Amino acid sequence: MGAMKPWHIIVLVVVLLLLFGAKRLPDAARGLGRSLRIFKSEVKEMQKDDDDVAERDTAFSPKALDDGRADGTASGAHVNGSRSSEAPSASRER
Repeated sequence: MGAMKPWHIIVLVVVLLLLFGAKRLPDAARGLGRSLRIFKSEVKEMQKDDDDVAERDTAFSPKALDDGRADGTASGAHVNGSRSSEAPSASRER
């Protein structure tokens, strides 16, 4: 009872032709096709970006991820090699 029968499709096509005309329907279909193509390429680009982010996140070492640091240093060490527990005056005396 709810299935589309062939005569339903014929009636739909006739109504669309009467409403929009024979010239505007191909233009509308062409525009719809372009829009779908653009949408599809944008979705692929978003998926590619998500994959790149996932690969970048897994590229860090597990130790760096455990410490919460992205640069791979331990949480108590600075990038230049000095420890955070050292007093600032000790580094000036050198």
